[in-house]
Amino acid sequence: LNLVLLLVVISLWRKNPLVKIFLLGDSFFIISFAIAPLSAFLASFNIPPMSTFLFGIDLADIGVFFQQIIFAYSLALRIQLSNQEKVKAQAHAVKIQKEANQQLEHKVQERTQQLYETNEDLERSNEQINVKNLELAETLSTLRSTQAQLIQSEKLASLGELTAGIAHEIQNPLNFVNNFAEVSAEMLDEMAEEIEKGDTEEVKAIAADLKQNLSKINHHGQRASSIVKGMLEHSRTSTGIKEPTDLNALADEYLRLAYHGLRAKDSSFNATMETHFDPDLPKVSVIPQDIGRVLLNLINNAFYAVAERSRSTVGAPLGGAHVPYQPTVTITTRKLADAIEITVQDNGNGIPEAIKDKIFQPFFTTKPTGQGTGLGLSLAYDIVTKGHGGTLEVDSQEKIGTSFVISLPVTSLNH
Repeated sequence: LNLVLLLVVISLWRKNPLVKIFLLGDSFFIISFAIAPLSAFLASFNIPPMSTFLFGIDLADIGVFFQQIIFAYSLALRIQLSNQEKVKAQAHAVKIQKEANQQLEHKVQERTQQLYETNEDLERSNEQINVKNLELAETLSTLRSTQAQLIQSEKLASLGELTAGIAHEIQNPLNFVNNFAEVSAEMLDEMAEEIEKGDTEEVKAIAADLKQNLSKINHHGQRASSIVKGMLEHSRTSTGIKEPTDLNALADEYLRLAYHGLRAKDSSFNATMETHFDPDLPKVSVIPQDIGRVLLNLINNAFYAVAERSRSTVGAPLGGAHVPYQPTVTITTRKLADAIEITVQDNGNGIPEAIKDKIFQPFFTTKPTGQGTGLGLSLAYDIVTKGHGGTLEVDSQEKIGTSFVISLPVTSLNH
């Protein structure tokens, strides 16, 4: 066993310095035990035997003693080496930890610097955003102001188109007032003569006629007053207050005013005006100035469409023959189960399919430059849909005509 152990120790000679000490101690043990067999072996060759005792002590015990001493020294040395290795390992661990801490501290400093720079970038970005927000607020304020001016311009433009029609409409009742006033003045002269004659019966007859004349003067004066009132309401800023309104009368009023306005611009223009008013249509709670603007815009567009076709069309084929084109604008009202419907229809050239979806967009117009702002239909659409919760739809076929249908829900009209 010791020989095997000795071979193992020799194989580990270079790998561990303690092996040398262990080999020294084990050598004493092996030599002390090898002396007795070696003496017997030498005796067979007549060589004097070697003594196995030294100073009266068995060499085997001496070998064991020295082996234990060297093994104890080896163990102590091993403990010392282990402690040294442990100290080195701890020092290495501390060094690694210190390096790791330094790297971590460096990374923390880098990250802190990055965060500081990022924070500065964010502050600059916030300042830029605040500046942009102020610019956007100013732009929005400018846009709102511009929008208000454009809306007012559109109102004044439509009022300008009405001016000739209003003058024509006012002229008729004023003519009646002037005529009846002149006749009444003559009748007063006749009455004075009859009073001098004492013919009371004739005086009473003249007085009755004067009373009728005064009634007619009052009627036509009220008519002129209502026209002026309508013009002022149209030009006045909307109050946003809904009130019961006779939509039949409102539509009829603007139909005639728009027609006479166009006639004043082009005396050669003639068109047929048709109205199909529902006699049972109740008064509807709407904002009259706003709905009046919607009707005026749609009616003006209808007359413009038939006028354009009238200028470009001599006749249309009908059964192999040509018949004169008759411009016609029709307004229809009717009460449905859950809505009031107003239709403005013309037999103009119609709207091309390619632009039908664009006609309610702001500033879109098919009229030549200077003849349209492009805001009329857009404002009309907003008034009907946003202001009254209704719908404004268009149905058009080229060379046949166009219909605009206003639908005002009954539920919203009763509030």
